[in-house]
Order: sequence, then structure tokens, then C-alpha cells
Amino acid sequence: MIEKPVPADSDEIVRLIERAGVFGPMDVECVRELLRDYFCLPDRGGYEFLIYRRDGHILGMACYGHTPLTEGTFDLYWLCVAPEGRRAGIGRTLMAEVEAAIHQAGGRLLVVETSGTPAYRPAREFYQASGFRRQATIPDFYSPGDDLVIYTKRFDT
Repeated sequence: MIEKPVPADSDEIVRLIERAGVFGPMDVECVRELLRDYFCLPDRGGYEFLIYRRDGHILGMACYGHTPLTEGTFDLYWLCVAPEGRRAGIGRTLMAEVEAAIHQAGGRLLVVETSGTPAYRPAREFYQASGFRRQATIPDFYSPGDDLVIYTKRFDT
């Protein structure tokens, strides 16, 4: 079931990121900070979170938000599915909910930035299978040998 998280979900969301197998300590800390902003700031820090919960456990999460200084552009900051939940449609379900929320908010463009390393190949394939178009690659962006790959998806408004 897709729902918005509550503060008590924060630790389980962070553990999900840790267990994903591709994120490092900086990524984990970033998610902690985003959750703090989401639950503590009046504007949620500009972030929206969705979680996929089954049998009382969080098996997936998405974080997205309106891109500052743009008209109808949104960023998908995080999409993560637990190893035991992969290939079960959880990522597609989360993405569909994110896209529906963005469309309802008048969004016209969704941007995803991801890594070009082999570990992120499944993520890149997922985005392409979900209708995203690869727009740009910035070599050595994250670190030497770790490119930034940018995808976009346009919506009819």
C-alpha cells in the first residue's frame, strides 16, 4: 500500500536506503536530513515522500519535489526498493503515484539524476522502461569514473 510516511517511519526508511546495496554513508545521511526537513519544517523542505508498505514493513520509498525557480518542473530525488521487494512492481507502483501527484500539481516535466556506474545500471534501465529519456551525461561528476546521467519525462498538462 502506498502512503505518506509518519515520523516513526524515519528509521525504517533509513535502513531501507542502507540495505539497498548501492548507496554510501553520504547518501544515508542525506536521506536522514531530508526526512528531518520533511517532518520538521512548515514547507517540508520542499520535499514529498511516499512509502510502499506491505505486512507492516516498508519495502519502497520515493522522494520528489518541485524544482525551485522553475515552472512545472519536478525532481525525483530518491526511488528505492528493498532487495526482497524488487521485481514485484513496487518501483512501478511508486513511480505511478509520483507521476500522478506531479500531474495533479500541474507538473509538466520530471527530472531524474542518477549514477553512470555499473551498480546503477538496473536503475537506468528502470527509468528508460518507465518512459524517461536520457538527456545528458556529465563525465566524472560524482567522482572519477562516476558519471551523472540525467533523464526526463514530460507530461501533458
